[in-house]
Amino acid sequence: MATTNSNTTFGHPKGLIYLFFAELWERFSFYGMRALLVLYMTKQLLYTDDMAFGVYAAYMSLVYVTPIIGGVLADKILGFRKAILLGGVLMALGHFFLTFELPIFFYGSLGLIIVGNGFFKPNISSFVGELYEKGDTRRDSGFTIFYLGINLGAAIAPLACAWFAETYGWHYGFVLAGIGMLIGLIVFNHGLKHHIFEDKGLVPNQEKYNQKWLQLNKGQWITIAAFLSIPVFALIVKFHEFEHYLVWVISVFLLIYIAYIISSVSSKEKKRLLVAVYFTILYTLFSAIFEQAGSSLTLFADRNVNLVGMDAAGTNSINAGFIILFAIPFSMLWTFLTKKKCNPNSAIKFGLGLVFLGLGFVVFALSAHSADAFAKTAMSYLVFGYLVLTIGELFLSPIGLSKMTELSPLKYVAFIMGVWFSANFYGHYFAGKIAKLTTVSEGESNAFSQGVFGDIVSLVTGLQSEAITSKSEAMQQLCSYVSVYASFGVITIAVGIIALLVSPFIKKMMQGIH
Repeated sequence: MATTNSNTTFGHPKGLIYLFFAELWERFSFYGMRALLVLYMTKQLLYTDDMAFGVYAAYMSLVYVTPIIGGVLADKILGFRKAILLGGVLMALGHFFLTFELPIFFYGSLGLIIVGNGFFKPNISSFVGELYEKGDTRRDSGFTIFYLGINLGAAIAPLACAWFAETYGWHYGFVLAGIGMLIGLIVFNHGLKHHIFEDKGLVPNQEKYNQKWLQLNKGQWITIAAFLSIPVFALIVKFHEFEHYLVWVISVFLLIYIAYIISSVSSKEKKRLLVAVYFTILYTLFSAIFEQAGSSLTLFADRNVNLVGMDAAGTNSINAGFIILFAIPFSMLWTFLTKKKCNPNSAIKFGLGLVFLGLGFVVFALSAHSADAFAKTAMSYLVFGYLVLTIGELFLSPIGLSKMTELSPLKYVAFIMGVWFSANFYGHYFAGKIAKLTTVSEGESNAFSQGVFGDIVSLVTGLQSEAITSKSEAMQQLCSYVSVYASFGVITIAVGIIALLVSPFIKKMMQGIH
């Protein structure tokens, strides 16, 4: 089936290249800052691990709940183009304000990035989907290429920003992240000026957009509301221990709005929408485990891994580096398997994604077998574990992005994309809880030291929790990390196997979507 954009590059709509580079630089800014954040809080601001994990989890979860709001506003009023530009400006300001070492700027900057990401992230992904007609067999391949752009930025940023932070100071690392965001905005705006996107992503209803109240149109009021919401999100991050109330509010909102959509669409669309919700639930589990990367895995690398050639912040680029290596081969693989009529359906890919993710964390746990007298493990386990979970990510995350645009009723695409990203909200919220399980006081037993999980931990890591309590603090910390990774790795593998078993039923509900 032909694409809706007659201009193609490498067999894909030309607009994909511009969105690819815009997302690349936006992700450069986001992941550059993310790689520094926990280390900055624990080493520069001298936060405790518990405090740093709490702030990080609240920030990262909110970054992925605002896309629900941004998606609705783009669907109804702004359109993709204006939402992306507004989000990019807010995020750039957030990165630059992190250069001021004052609490009001620190939390205010996080608030700016949270709100900006809500406008940028769901709408640039939805924009990619709009470049293809439903049923276009290049869609999965196009989203995998787009996913490559995300991870090019994510691979380069931790190394570059970490080097600037290490060489010149933390704030220079944050400035570099801000420059990356500005470059992303320039690339996107260049595409707009040269009419690369033709009639895609425009304001859905210009008359509605132009409606005025107190001499300001709806678009201007949305911009004002966005800036006014920044202190609210900053306060939620600062007082993150109360975030569970927000989790309940968001959950109730999602249930009500999704129920409303289900009641207003056809039977075929209902079934597809329920599959989108099912995929989002699986992605929530995936995110909760996977997102240890920016928090507990970064500190694990800093404290308990013999690093070679990079520092702890730089290890955040390993996953993205593997994505760069494998994204195009996976994209070609799906196209090849489609031609051979043996491409696994999306439900199977989700199950396999969870299995590989769990195996990756089991590999992290196995590193305990290589621990030396200083409780330092071989870096090879860290690298191989990232390799395995990256394979899982490629089975699940880009495919999920693609399926959301196909499974969604047409007029709710950006909102459903926001729902998809809400999995990261819940995932990061629970990831913070999981990360806190890795912090134990000297002499305390780990939460997974007894019962079935105690047996699993002993089998995988070779460590006996009871014996570890008399060892050094570094060895106790190592035991805490690997026991959490072993336990949740096994849980994730089990859920993945269940997802594989129910995949034929899910395939039927997808109503012809692969």
